[in-house]
Amino acid sequence: MFGSTSSSQPGFGGSGALSHAYLQYPPLKCRYDGSRGLFYDDGNKLLISPTTDQVVSWKISPFSSDVAPTTDTISEGPILSVRYSLDSKLIAVQRSNHEVQFWVRETGETFSQKSKSESDSILGFFWTDCAVCDIVFVKTSGLDLYTYMPELKSLDLVETKKMNVSWYIYTHESRLVLLASGMQCKSFTGYQLSAAGVIRLPRFEMAMAKLDANSKPVLAAEDVHIVTVYGRIYCLQVDRVAMLLHSYRFYRDAVIQQGSLPIYSSKIAVSVVDNVLLIHQVDAKVILLYDIFADSRTPVSAPLPLLIRGSPSRTNAQSSETTLTNNATANLYGDDWIFLVPDLVCDVSNGFLWKIHLDLEAISASNSEVPAVLEFLQRRKLEAKKAKHLCLELARSVIIERRPLPMVFWAIDVLLKSFAYSLKTGSYLKGGKPEKPTVSGAPENSESGKSVKNESASGVESRTVHNSGFSTSDSEDNNNNNNTNVRNVKAKNININITTNSSSENIEEASRIGDHSVNQPLNANVSEQQESQVTSAAIPPDELYSFVFASVEEEMIADASYLFAIVVELIRSASLEKIKLHPNIYVLAVRLLARNERYAELGLFIMNKIIEPSKEVALQLLETGHQNIQTRKLGLDMMRQLMLHHDYIVLLVQDGCYLEALRFARKNKVNTVRPSLFLEAAYASNDPQHLAAVLRFFRDFIPGFATTSEHSTFVRALADMTPSVAA
Repeated sequence: MFGSTSSSQPGFGGSGALSHAYLQYPPLKCRYDGSRGLFYDDGNKLLISPTTDQVVSWKISPFSSDVAPTTDTISEGPILSVRYSLDSKLIAVQRSNHEVQFWVRETGETFSQKSKSESDSILGFFWTDCAVCDIVFVKTSGLDLYTYMPELKSLDLVETKKMNVSWYIYTHESRLVLLASGMQCKSFTGYQLSAAGVIRLPRFEMAMAKLDANSKPVLAAEDVHIVTVYGRIYCLQVDRVAMLLHSYRFYRDAVIQQGSLPIYSSKIAVSVVDNVLLIHQVDAKVILLYDIFADSRTPVSAPLPLLIRGSPSRTNAQSSETTLTNNATANLYGDDWIFLVPDLVCDVSNGFLWKIHLDLEAISASNSEVPAVLEFLQRRKLEAKKAKHLCLELARSVIIERRPLPMVFWAIDVLLKSFAYSLKTGSYLKGGKPEKPTVSGAPENSESGKSVKNESASGVESRTVHNSGFSTSDSEDNNNNNNTNVRNVKAKNININITTNSSSENIEEASRIGDHSVNQPLNANVSEQQESQVTSAAIPPDELYSFVFASVEEEMIADASYLFAIVVELIRSASLEKIKLHPNIYVLAVRLLARNERYAELGLFIMNKIIEPSKEVALQLLETGHQNIQTRKLGLDMMRQLMLHHDYIVLLVQDGCYLEALRFARKNKVNTVRPSLFLEAAYASNDPQHLAAVLRFFRDFIPGFATTSEHSTFVRALADMTPSVAA
């Protein structure tokens, strides 16, 4: 059961207050008359409020503030814990430290399971989809694994795992149970009960600092959290003496400490929103955000409080609504607040369940390291559309503000690598269509609730993983460092050297290496992936051109060389990632070189195929050729190379090269060009010899042309021009 009511804490909301994480009004109201507490059933994503003879539950996934409760009738008696079976056919209620009572929902039949020994207490229980059992009792003497026999309306003991247990934590999302033992409760044994069977983890001890040599601090259940970040299972442990948050990564044959994060409050709560780790410094009433994919101990942004947003104004809202909202705001981080990993908060005293959200716009605005912010935004899934928009705005602003080229190159590199990875994994769907949940997405709801016996929960599941978490001793996470590389783009005698900062994470490499780790990691469960449909924040090159480069070109007229260097970096990065660029990007490169009259370099870029041939590029070369005849020739050559015969012939005619165009048409059997095109152009030149030559060509090579109306018309026109010239 959740905590008891406490005195109100000072509020820190306000119309102009800043925050990087917030609670969205309205909450789910879970206050129920006669309630005897609140329980969180993480296996079924239910918030449960039992009364004397009823079990009232709300489905909280997907989260909705107006979901209607469901009611089941039970017999009166004490209630220590409540959970529904995974198929929702049974309700299990722990009545005491020695008995769990079961209700068959369809028939109302009941049966009980009791401890055989009075000295053997039941600490809690949980339902599982494990291949060998349906429900597990956690007792002071170990684990009892049972299967349910519906025909007998009873449980059958399958296996017993003997050990001393002081307390435990379990999450259905991870199917992982950690059993604490020892005088300081710092020795742990773990089991993962999945569809593949029961996996026992090696016994391990958590680090605990001492105030002095004789002190022996005891680790409490509320100081241990199981979380899933980028699909990997972590255990976070609060060390109140050292003021550190230790992290541990679970493998099948090892449990490895990954590192530590500093904390600034003796009471810590943990949330995970869209794979971002939120460390609530409860005493200080602020949140520190960490993106552990980046392999950094530095918070994503400055510490700011948690706020409530969207609450009704005092003038428009009913007095009861305003009072409840004010009470909730005043009680932020109260003692009766229970944080349910990944992203839920239960305000027990007011009967509210809140969902935590990230303010991506505020986070991106608070960090001046644009490439790092872009990396962060590209990894976001829950609000991918907003993350994509912010990335485009940041990419545009970094160019407009003329930031140092290495920073801009790094930013471009980040965006293209992210897009390339999304193509390889299939997470990017053009047009922003919903994609299937990806391995990097955080589950929508993943933590089991804290019971009266501190049955906390935080989730982790099993799915294919490509992301890195806290830095580890494994080879899989040692390859993700920021590198400074020298990029070279050569065009014969031109050598453009560009120094850039590469992305801090090579996602593909992390995936490839991670699959061959010496220790097989325990991962989150595929079936528990987030339920909400997500889209990718990846930006395709055509959108990068449309929303960034096209919009900044006019503003960068005076600094074409700066913008051209960025375009070259874009071309280079796309070539490395094997991404096909939109022709407009190459057209822009041509325009920028021509603007500075760098025609020799333009020729080398064209001949060395750094600027990819296309009809759009050829037309731009022809337009630029009005100032430089050699550039126009490059455009004509490109038209011919691309087999654009019709366009090539039309351009020759426009240049007055009628006979050359006719010979080319005959040689390449181009029959799509109308004779009138040549005849009209020859007539417009006011040169009777040209018109006579064109007429003669069509008479010789087009059967029946002499009998057409076109022939008659232009013969008369030729006669009018020079009566002495015979057609």
